[in-house]
Amino acid sequence: MTAVETRPRPAPALTAKRSRPRPALRRLARRVPLNLAALGVLAVSVFPVYWMAVTAFTPAAGIQSDTPAFWPAHPTLAHFATAVRADGFWLFWRNSLAVTASAVLLSLLVALPAAFAVARLRWRGRRAFALMVFVAQMAPWEALLIPMFVIARDTGMLDRLSMLTLVYFMCTLPFTIVTLRGFLAAIPPELEEAAMTDGAGRAAAFRLVVLPLLAPGLMSTSLFGFITAWNEFAFANALIIKNQDDRTLPVWLSSFANVFGTDWGATMAAASLFMLPVLLVFLALQRRVTSGLISGAVKG
Repeated sequence: MTAVETRPRPAPALTAKRSRPRPALRRLARRVPLNLAALGVLAVSVFPVYWMAVTAFTPAAGIQSDTPAFWPAHPTLAHFATAVRADGFWLFWRNSLAVTASAVLLSLLVALPAAFAVARLRWRGRRAFALMVFVAQMAPWEALLIPMFVIARDTGMLDRLSMLTLVYFMCTLPFTIVTLRGFLAAIPPELEEAAMTDGAGRAAAFRLVVLPLLAPGLMSTSLFGFITAWNEFAFANALIIKNQDDRTLPVWLSSFANVFGTDWGATMAAASLFMLPVLLVFLALQRRVTSGLISGAVKG
């Protein structure tokens, strides 16, 4: 029998063990500035909301204090009571909700078939239409303020919530078309083709196959459109002049300023109540909105 030659196993290299922490340290070194920058952006974004809440709960005597506290020692709900009891609070709340919800619903009804036509169908002028929608989306709202005022004045639509609804609809429509186009492009067209092969028409295939998959995109798009229209001030202030009962909440917030100054406590309390519905809706739909944004970013 021949002896099997055995070679001693080499000792594990110490250099390999020492080199392993280096990539981890490099990744950590890269993440630290990014995390610090993210924390800085978060602090800058959250601080106004925090200061608004603190002012809303601070007694009137402590709002103008030279040494503001991190949180008031004796929080009060008096400012919220003043805001809720103010003339027209619930009326203007209803106006804002009606105008914003109507504009978002109209935008979805028009944008959904338009986005489907751009993402799925092949027709002459499709690229030119998509380019026009992109250009309309990039146009600032303030650039349309004077033309919209002239149109409303000449057509007798001033001081009407229907005109404000149409303005919000036209301003949110390009964004809705572009966003829904991205969501539709992320859904494989083979799913529709399979349904049509089984005997379903194009409309039935869209309703039964595409629309359920498009639900997160519809929610996220409608949410961002709702936030945009809900917070709008310039058009509501310019188009509603004489009929004060048709004002919306952003315009109504300026009513706390009078010849004696501004009631900052009541203003911040009203602003907190004004922000609350959107915050609650966003928290309720957070998972679907996040998944919808991720799926819509796959293809565009």
